[in-house]
Amino acid sequence: MDTWATSSLTPQIQSRWSLEEQRHQKLFPMDIRPQAHEIIRTWAFYTIVKAWMHEGQVPWHHVVISGWILDPDRKKMSKSKGNVVTPEGLLDEHSVDAVRYWAGRARLGTDTAFDVGMFKIGKKLATKLFNASRFVLGQIDRAQGEAGSTPGNPAPGGGAAGQTASGFDLAAVTEPLDLAFLGRLRSVVDQSTAAFERFEYAVALQTTEDAFWSFCDDYLELVKSRSYAEEDTPGRRSAVATLHAALSVFLRLLAPFLPYVTEEVWSWRLAGEGRWRSIHTAPWPEASELAPDQARSSEAIFVAASEVLGRIRGAKSEAKKSLRWPVASLAVAASKDDLAALDVVLADVLRAGAAEGAEVRREERDAGSERFQVLVTLGEQAAE
Repeated sequence: MDTWATSSLTPQIQSRWSLEEQRHQKLFPMDIRPQAHEIIRTWAFYTIVKAWMHEGQVPWHHVVISGWILDPDRKKMSKSKGNVVTPEGLLDEHSVDAVRYWAGRARLGTDTAFDVGMFKIGKKLATKLFNASRFVLGQIDRAQGEAGSTPGNPAPGGGAAGQTASGFDLAAVTEPLDLAFLGRLRSVVDQSTAAFERFEYAVALQTTEDAFWSFCDDYLELVKSRSYAEEDTPGRRSAVATLHAALSVFLRLLAPFLPYVTEEVWSWRLAGEGRWRSIHTAPWPEASELAPDQARSSEAIFVAASEVLGRIRGAKSEAKKSLRWPVASLAVAASKDDLAALDVVLADVLRAGAAEGAEVRREERDAGSERFQVLVTLGEQAAE
């Protein structure tokens, strides 16, 4: 007996065709069929033919084709070859989030080789998310405690229009660097959402992961001194409100790939700020919740800050010096527009790069393959 005779009716079986007609009409055709590439001419083809013959339409709107997991030599896994890897040990050694991250990196329609290194990258990302979240939430607790609310509870008026759930009003985001970062985050949300709508989950993961590492390596360092300020200044309020919004968005963007660590971090504070006790019932982030549309145009400011700060750090690392080592001079060559963007946040960059006493020279040039050319001259001795 051809077992595909039953399998080819799986959409109708799920919709209870001929048994519950109202349910069937609501669910059929279905939205998506996930399957691998080796059964396109069998399962996919037979299901389409059966639906067309019975209903006069295809059974789904989309078919998402995955590949196989191959061994490290890119050969098919099989028991007879003895190259099968079972998941239990991987989950114990690397964590569920790391394994799910590895699976999320597999691109549509392509085979993926088993790679232990990818599990390690996933675990590193989960650990970084955990630690960065602790820092951000520490700044929020500190700011709210001084504002009269108790840490862990929202300030009065939290959740009102224009506010993040913890009572941080996005109108408080006034610093150019913070607005620029929110503009960058808007783009990330748009790109990640568009990738998911195309079922390209690996692209969504890569987009979010790149942005998150930039958040940790660049933005956190650029605003650290403002967020740590002793006085409740507009600059500090701007930084903390941006940190809160960014954490909420990154957690939700990463939740499909790192479901456990994101749920844990969400439970620390954000679960108590709104009606979504679990991150997996919270709404997908939307660009409109982050900043006005005009903030998107200031994205170049964050790019300029990140680029130049990265060059300062790179020069210190290459010279095997501490990141707190002083900078004697800084020469930057870039286009007129990029130099203007850098000038807006130059104080933040110099502060984060331990280069506040540096002589800064600017040279205008035509845009080339390298957006910024930066020459860093280090000081003679370490800062005390």
